Amino acid sequence: MKFTQPVKSVLELRKGMQQGEATIMLRLMARKYGVDVVVAYRERIEKADAETLLEWSERLLFAEKIEDIFH
Repeated sequence: MKFTQPVKSVLELRKGMQQGEATIMLRLMARKYGVDVVVAYRERIEKADAETLLEWSERLLFAEKIEDIFH
C-alpha cells in the first residue's frame, strides 16, 4: 500500500512530539518543585496526550502547588 509509510510516519511524529513535551514538563516540574515530588507524577505525565500536556504546561507557569497543575 502506498499510504502505509506516510501514516506510520505521522503516528511516529506525534508520539515523538508527545514524548518531548512530557520530557520538558518533567524537567520544568523538577526545577520548580524538586525531583522527589515529580516522581509521583511521572507515569501520569508520560501517558498523557499532547493536548493535555500543553494544558498542564500552561498551568505549571502559575501553579503555586504541584497539585494545581492537575486539577
